[in-house]
Amino acid sequence: MNKKDPYAALRYKEFNFFLLMRFAMVFAWSMQFVIIEWEVYSLTKDPLSLGIIGLMEIIPAVSMALFAGHIVDQSEKKKLLVKCILGFSVVSLGLFLITVPEITKDLSKNTTLYIIYALVFIGGFVRSFLGPTIFSLLSLIVPKKVYPNAATWSSSTWQLASMFGPALAGVSISIMGVHWSLCFVFACSILALFMLSKIEQKPILNPKIGEPVFKSLKEGLHFVFTNKTILGAISLDMIAVLFGGAVALLPIFAQDILKVGSEGFGVLRAAPALGSFIMMILSAYISLNKKAGIKLLGAIFMFGVSIIIFGLSEIFWISVLAMFLSGVFDGVSVVVRNTILQLHTPDHMRGRVASVNSIFVGSSNELGAFESGLTAKLMGVVNAVVFGGVMTLLTVSFMGFVSPSFRKLDLEDEVNALEKGY
Repeated sequence: MNKKDPYAALRYKEFNFFLLMRFAMVFAWSMQFVIIEWEVYSLTKDPLSLGIIGLMEIIPAVSMALFAGHIVDQSEKKKLLVKCILGFSVVSLGLFLITVPEITKDLSKNTTLYIIYALVFIGGFVRSFLGPTIFSLLSLIVPKKVYPNAATWSSSTWQLASMFGPALAGVSISIMGVHWSLCFVFACSILALFMLSKIEQKPILNPKIGEPVFKSLKEGLHFVFTNKTILGAISLDMIAVLFGGAVALLPIFAQDILKVGSEGFGVLRAAPALGSFIMMILSAYISLNKKAGIKLLGAIFMFGVSIIIFGLSEIFWISVLAMFLSGVFDGVSVVVRNTILQLHTPDHMRGRVASVNSIFVGSSNELGAFESGLTAKLMGVVNAVVFGGVMTLLTVSFMGFVSPSFRKLDLEDEVNALEKGY
């Protein structure tokens, strides 16, 4: 197989079903989250309520993450993923029911709100297992020599779904209403189950089956915190997501600042994912592995600049462009980080490493949403977004200064050796 083949991973049949399954799940999850953001802000008109959505998901996601990683490494991945998707389906069905007018007409606004928060909380438990399971399953579907290419296509699929999910959410809210939009989300989760059924069960590669849970967790944490490359990559991404959480405040910008309605909200919400998707597709043809460290630092710095521009803009097309560019630079970050994780993580530790990554990066989405909602409440929406962007710039500049080894990180030789089968 040609080492320059940009479609190397796509030549494996199961990997294509994996991508379709991942697309359906990410599409459903991102669409559902946007719909709930819209519904909650419409009910409360309070920026802090958007932050509480993130908080309700991060509490179970973080508290269960390490234990989830242990369970993933000890379990057959397909069966576990089936349970995760079924759990998401229950949450999405519950959200559909609690937004049906005939059901909510006899409920107070606060009761409806608390039920939504409770379902989001349950979804946080599901998510703590979902990410590590998908990450671990990927490495069992394709041979090791195409890991970098598979990681790029998997990340691109994630971004494509993240783009279409929010965009369709905005349109579907306008056309079908909140409850029927959530019914569509439920249907997508069923589609994901069907695609997963096309993938065979995989062997458990962990040589320490039955290892005591706390010993297993200690081993996973020790590996991540002593591997400076992995730790640096996920720490950088965490900072960008934590302080660059302008996306959480988009309902406010759409309704109260830019005044563009649900359709404009969908466009704003989809713009970052479109930028990331384009960048990831390009990365299948243009390698980001050479001088990866400086590219990662530069991309996150420019991400912060984009967030500041968005916060200051009062013109819709400039705001969309700023969100698009934030996605482009975030796409560089995602590709480099995922390549580092796939290259540097042993097979028997993928669940635990992915769980630690989810604490640093995945859960910081929700923590960033809470930080954005809280700072918006305290200092105003625009000031909160600009503050987040400035903090991103300062943090990345500091890390680049204190870690010259990370600035010099280069993955080119590692990837070339892997593709040659060394």
